[in-house]
Parts: sequence; C-alpha cells; structure tokens
Amino acid sequence: MWQHLAFDRVRADVLALQAKAELAGCALGCAYMSTAEFEAAVIRSKRAAGVYGRRRLWGCTLGVGAGAAALAIFIFMI
Repeated sequence: MWQHLAFDRVRADVLALQAKAELAGCALGCAYMSTAEFEAAVIRSKRAAGVYGRRRLWGCTLGVGAGAAALAIFIFMI
C-alpha cells in the first residue's frame, strides 16, 4: 500500500513538472529575432518619447571658442 501511494505522489510530481516546463517554454517566446533588433526597438521608442532630448553641438561650440582664443592670442602678440 505504501509503495502505491509513493508511486502516485511521484507521478503527480512528474505531471506538475511537465506542466511547469510547458508554461516556461511559452514564456520564453520573443517577438524579436536578435538582441540588436530588440535594442533598436528600445532606442526607437525612447526617441519617440523624447528621452534623449535635443542634440547639442558641443564640438562646434568648442571649436569656435578655441579659434577665437587663438585669434585673440595672435592679435595680442603682434
């Protein structure tokens, strides 16, 4: 009798494990084919939401400032 109850318990555990494995397989499905495609979609949605803001032209600003400083030094040296 004891062996029969133990067998039923093991069988129930195996069936529960199979059901959990099937649910886990469904949860792993993804709409994107690769990580790069997922990252591109994330960036696209963030840009649409305005997270990144306006692009600033720091390089151009620093170049003009350095040029003006060099010109000022050159004028004062003459």
